[in-house]
Amino acid sequence: MASLLKSLGLAADPTRARLLLLLRREELSVAELQEILALPQSNISAQLSRLKAAGLVAARRSGKNRLYSLAKNPSTCEAFFTLLEAAGAELPEVKTDATALRVVLQKRARSAQAYFDALAGKFGRHYIPGRSWKALGEMLLKLMPPLVIADLGAGEGTLAQLLAQRARQVIAVDSSEKMVAYGAGLAREHGFANLEFRLGDIEEPPIEAASVDLAILSQALHHAANPQKALRAAHRLLKPGGRIAILDLLKHPFEKARELYADVWLGFSEAELHEMLSQAGFTAVETSIVHKETRSPGFQTVLALAEKAEL
Repeated sequence: MASLLKSLGLAADPTRARLLLLLRREELSVAELQEILALPQSNISAQLSRLKAAGLVAARRSGKNRLYSLAKNPSTCEAFFTLLEAAGAELPEVKTDATALRVVLQKRARSAQAYFDALAGKFGRHYIPGRSWKALGEMLLKLMPPLVIADLGAGEGTLAQLLAQRARQVIAVDSSEKMVAYGAGLAREHGFANLEFRLGDIEEPPIEAASVDLAILSQALHHAANPQKALRAAHRLLKPGGRIAILDLLKHPFEKARELYADVWLGFSEAELHEMLSQAGFTAVETSIVHKETRSPGFQTVLALAEKAEL
């Protein structure tokens, strides 16, 4: 009984409770736990050390990493975990932890990702005649099927014009009258009859329900007053089987962005995007980090893809 009381005492700390609930589900490294919990590495290591000393957590070396899991401790009875799960239900962070855990495991499963990351890092460093991002982009655009696309938060419409080269129709929505007027003028000037600019907010885009194949929010979601409402609106305007693509900033601490760039939100974590897209009704959610700027403050770009289920 003393051992159970000691375990319960340790688990009374919210961070240690979250760690135990995660390690009950999966063996994880400190770096993975740091990503899931969004806490300093020193804090996580200190808590793991206490749990390990109490015999609740075990560690093993795997290459350069140390992986942590629940210890096979016969004195830790099922009653302890029943109480732990009940306590976890009272912690709002536990639900987010579960989503963040799925993101981490998806990353782990993409074993080839490291290779492609290394390859992407070398692209453009060495001259190869005829190779450029522009050429690759043009090729991919030509392979894109003729879709009806909503570019939400389109600004002056640079992306919308690129998409209009191949799309059946592009509807570009922006809340700035000047941006809409400028973009519409460029569309007329370049002869894009399939590109239409509409004045409106991404939280209530002026687009008919179930009329769009693809909804894109490129560096727009962090300007929304209510990002969840914007994602629900995107879900509404998509046809069954339609897709959403989000390019946005990964969550960051650069507070000056609010003043410099009129950002409402300081980006989003992959787990937050997973959660918001799921709550908006989307399925098959995927996220990945696709770019990191080298100069300070080192903004990173996250890509999120999801689908609207078929009827």
